[in-house]
Amino acid sequence: MPREIVRTENLCCSYRTGRVLEDISVTVEAGDYVGIVGPNGSGKSTLVRALLGLCAISDGTALLFGVPCGRFGEWGRVGYLPQSLDQLNPVFPATVAETVGLGLLSLKRFPCRLTGVDRNTVDSMLEELGVYHLKHKLIGELSGGQQQRVLLARALVNEPELLILDEPTAALDPETRERFYRLIADINRNRGVTVLLVTHDSGAVGQHASKMLYLDKRLLFFGSFEQFCLSPEMSALFGEHSQHLMCHRH
Repeated sequence: MPREIVRTENLCCSYRTGRVLEDISVTVEAGDYVGIVGPNGSGKSTLVRALLGLCAISDGTALLFGVPCGRFGEWGRVGYLPQSLDQLNPVFPATVAETVGLGLLSLKRFPCRLTGVDRNTVDSMLEELGVYHLKHKLIGELSGGQQQRVLLARALVNEPELLILDEPTAALDPETRERFYRLIADINRNRGVTVLLVTHDSGAVGQHASKMLYLDKRLLFFGSFEQFCLSPEMSALFGEHSQHLMCHRH
């Protein structure tokens, strides 16, 4: 029987302006690659922030690995790539290797220092993501696509079971974005990592993800891209042409 990684039941989130998410009930199983899509302001980022405990849940429940999100303590099982590279200080004097090593340091108790085994782990991750040759470069010297790969390496270095990515390709050009999507698909397939990827680009992620979660404050669709493409309800909502562009299966 498939193992549940994420479960929400009637999840609601509110800000001062009112409800941002309402009655979201989904189950994500081990090995799923879920593209979370929807218009601006639809609650995509709020959903993943709620799962990570970064914003309050006003009603309903959310579980990670069977544990309520607010009490989940095993963060080594979750890798997170935040929404924007704007949070990355371009003049921060850290090398690529040091930046990825922070992913290991974050889970260590005092004294926090990397061992020889840790440094080998960092090297292996840099090699896997094709940025080992940048190991001694300062993070601020890299292109946007290179920075994104380094931050992905930091998120993966602890070998998480769940990888959450919030609009990771927003600042990338189309060619770099497509390479990034293929990389995430390879990680999902070869490492068995469950993926939740927030994006505004439903057509592009539709070529790689196994499932689509479409939000507009409420849950409009959750299922495989085949199910989406064959759904008369979704055809009526989006129009047949847009529906098939999003599912990329016809």
